[in-house]
Amino acid sequence: MEMLNSTTRKHTFLAMILAASIGSLGGCATIEGAGEDIQSAGEAVEEGAEEASN
Repeated sequence: MEMLNSTTRKHTFLAMILAASIGSLGGCATIEGAGEDIQSAGEAVEEGAEEASN
């Protein structure tokens, strides 16, 4: 049961990273926009890591 739960968490975390990456690619019209996209992607990764550790 623990292995399945760990695998599910990994898939969720990877899906969040993928979604953040795709979203950041679409909004990079300016340098400022790119910085904001990178920051939001970092926040998504951080949230995913926190969820995975719980």
